[in-house]
Amino acid sequence: MVTPCPSSPAAGTGRRNDDQNLRAPVKKSRALPRLRRKEPLRPLNPCPLPGDSGVCDLFESPSSGSSSDSPTASAAAREHCNPLAGLAQPLTPLDLQTFREYGQSCYAFRRAQENHFHPRESLARQPQVTAESRCKLLSWLIPVHRQFGLSFESLCLTVNTLDRFLSTTPVAADCFQLLGVTCLLIACKQVEAHLPRVKQLLALCCGAFSRQQLYNLECIVLHRLRFDLGAPTISFFLEHFTHTRVEAGQAELSEALEAQSLARGVAELSLADYAFTSYTPSLLAICCLALADRMLRLPRGVDLRMGEHPEATLKDCLGKLQLLVTINNASLTHMLPAQILGKCSLPPSWK
Repeated sequence: MVTPCPSSPAAGTGRRNDDQNLRAPVKKSRALPRLRRKEPLRPLNPCPLPGDSGVCDLFESPSSGSSSDSPTASAAAREHCNPLAGLAQPLTPLDLQTFREYGQSCYAFRRAQENHFHPRESLARQPQVTAESRCKLLSWLIPVHRQFGLSFESLCLTVNTLDRFLSTTPVAADCFQLLGVTCLLIACKQVEAHLPRVKQLLALCCGAFSRQQLYNLECIVLHRLRFDLGAPTISFFLEHFTHTRVEAGQAELSEALEAQSLARGVAELSLADYAFTSYTPSLLAICCLALADRMLRLPRGVDLRMGEHPEATLKDCLGKLQLLVTINNASLTHMLPAQILGKCSLPPSWK
């Protein structure tokens, strides 16, 4: 027997329509289906990479309670930890036809913008942020950007946005990591087709910050930079110089692509070192390519005159890059594809 639904007092002795009393509520369907990530993002390996200069020490979150700035890692952890293994970006083909049509004009436009977007002495106004803390943050962001499968252009824009904001606004030490992920999100919105989710970025900070804090800091960064974000980067100039040398017949296509990939790894190391912030992206790009040619022992190196930089400046930048690679040679090997790793080596004079 089915018990009838009780009638309301206002109904009196009358009886409402049974169809209306027994009607079930209908859930409204969404206009568009919600798309979810099929595979969750793998957590980052918390173990640091080997390196004498500390370039690849992972940044600790503010909630970890650690105040040590020196690299600490046991020998066993260094042997079994490799956060960058298998994450090296593959070689991409060159679009020579587009380069022939727009390459030189685009290069001239970007080169004219360098001084406007180049931050100088970004830590001069920072009472709490030091060159060491900047190095630790960017050395943490490099594996993060690889873990998300982001482009090298996104990493370069992240560093540029970070340094330009530091040159305008003092930042507290406990908010520095939040600033790093905020700049990464702003850079991804410019060039990436698939953005990392805000929840994922906050999870990397161990829940030390809220979603609203990230949104507020994003607005502050954009207003401080006046929404002027299209900076020329090392990634762009590496692409241009690679196109130029292939088009001019100065290198074979396969050799030029391998040199570009190795130069990108050297440039990643330089992004984390505050000593290289005084060099423009075009200067760093041509010097990284020249250094990669030496490490790959290519018969014809890149023409340094393509960058139109003074010889003394080129020599100074090359010397510092050579020292950087010598100190962090073990860390550099984790950033390279397997096909290039077996071909490159340090010249005996560097050791």
